[in-house]
Amino acid sequence: MDQSTAAERTKRERPRDAALGSGPGRVLLTVYMIFAVAASARAGVQIATKFSEAPLAYLLSALAAVVYIAATIGLAIGGRRGRVIAWCSCSVELAGVLVIGTLSLADSAAFPDETVWSGFGSGYGYVPLVLPVVGLYWLWRNRPRA
Repeated sequence: MDQSTAAERTKRERPRDAALGSGPGRVLLTVYMIFAVAASARAGVQIATKFSEAPLAYLLSALAAVVYIAATIGLAIGGRRGRVIAWCSCSVELAGVLVIGTLSLADSAAFPDETVWSGFGSGYGYVPLVLPVVGLYWLWRNRPRA
């Protein structure tokens, strides 16, 4: 095998820090995939059937879906670009859960229907609160070494 063929094959391989490279990374990626689908389906149904009842809540559910999709993509592709996407997505997710969770408890009238992040993700067993912490920790723990 000549050197150009080996170099081309190396370019096509997934980055070593991609989520699919380890058992815990695969579990993390799978949970993000599930939440991306669940949040997207929930937001789609809410927006299509009863948007006028709680537009803010339903748009926040759609935002959560976009964040979960972005985190899933970032974790799946790995490498520098994927890590940046995943770091940003997990950070936005954590901020969203904390802010929306606090606001939904402090002013429940502003949230007549729940979002994925309402009550700190209580409707989803608080996984939305724990997931970004686990994601950020996993990204930090598996960061590229100099």
